[in-house]
Amino acid sequence: MLSITSQYLARYRRLTSDRSDTLLPVTGAQRRFLLVRSLDPAGRPDVVPMFFAFPTGTIDPERLRAAASRLAARHTALRSRPTVLRGTPVLSVADPDVPVTRPALAPGESPTDALRRAVDTWDAQGPPLRLFLVPDEERQEELLAVVLDHAVCDGRSLARIVDELGTAYGEEATEATEPHAAAAETETELTAYRDAVLRQLDAEERAETPEAAAYWAQRLHALHAHAPAPRPARVPEGARPSGAAQARLPAHDGGVSFPGLLDACRSAARELYGPDRAVPLGYPWGGRPPGAEPVVGCFLNTLVFPADTGRGTGHAPGGGAGPEATADAWWDDLDRADVPFDAVVTAARAAGSAWTGGLDGLLTVDDDSRRPPLVLAGVEGREVHIDGRPVRGPFAVSVTQGAEIRLRMVWDRAVLDDESAHRAFDALTDALRPPEHTVR
Repeated sequence: MLSITSQYLARYRRLTSDRSDTLLPVTGAQRRFLLVRSLDPAGRPDVVPMFFAFPTGTIDPERLRAAASRLAARHTALRSRPTVLRGTPVLSVADPDVPVTRPALAPGESPTDALRRAVDTWDAQGPPLRLFLVPDEERQEELLAVVLDHAVCDGRSLARIVDELGTAYGEEATEATEPHAAAAETETELTAYRDAVLRQLDAEERAETPEAAAYWAQRLHALHAHAPAPRPARVPEGARPSGAAQARLPAHDGGVSFPGLLDACRSAARELYGPDRAVPLGYPWGGRPPGAEPVVGCFLNTLVFPADTGRGTGHAPGGGAGPEATADAWWDDLDRADVPFDAVVTAARAAGSAWTGGLDGLLTVDDDSRRPPLVLAGVEGREVHIDGRPVRGPFAVSVTQGAEIRLRMVWDRAVLDDESAHRAFDALTDALRPPEHTVR
């Protein structure tokens, strides 16, 4: 029987035999985002917003638009629109078109409310990179949102996008730097991007072995999505769709290992869903395939960690015996990390699991030394968080490691009440504190 990746490639090649320059294949990671979009009642895509504050008068909107368009012209993914054609996910290559929208404030609306509204009304049919600019007269600042469709970028792309947007803003918009004058550069990058995606699909195709399917089937057969069904009436009147909490902890012994972060998320899941459950937690992992150029795009697979919320039983699929068991299971997972998400779900369901691929929690980890600031005309923007946006899944944890550990957790108020979510966040932070700082 053909693997999911083999079937996808066969459909893609039949569909695009004479259109391979305008319709590109997608990675397994991109297929997941397009599947999630298709299952959303409103057809909402996952988007990645970055928010920056600059002193008033720093940003020239037209210069910013030209810089962003040059950036999109240089990177195939940033000018390609994710779509499904005859049931087959593809990227449709288009001309670079990056609008700079300046939302008008509604009566009584704050600048952050206006940006939140602009991002939340994202039209899935438009360009994958968009910019939104709102003045904050009270603080004498301008708030800039750089927003991307997640299907065209992953965490490893964001630093490069921020860095190159600042560089493009500093360039003179001469004929030599205009998008249509850089045809050779654009074509070279298109070739590199297509090559990287095909290499990634080749790696995924080779990873989809019967042995890998059997491994994931055994690993995930006990999974269920344990979050309560969404009940919009639970959202407090006048409250935003999601809640948020954050904390800063001292970095100790070089930071926290990834298995340690998974164990901390297990502690949060135990507070939310109770003991003796296998809760599906997702996290991005991977990179560009060997031999490929470091192109901007979406290559990081979503791996699933079945977090056993039992207290040290050692018998459930998440490895409840503690950090060592978590680390051993995690390393085994990484040996099969190239198996695409949809193939993993298929394997689990074939083993009798009722799990359909929904994730009760998400974990993302960043290194603050790899995230350059956005600098426009020599002015460094201050990155800010704008909370309250809808969350894809019951809760999500982001960790930034550096001189200190910065934790953020957001949750869907239609699924989790604020009191329970704060208890879970307390359990998360307590699990990550150095022993001498832990409150007993």
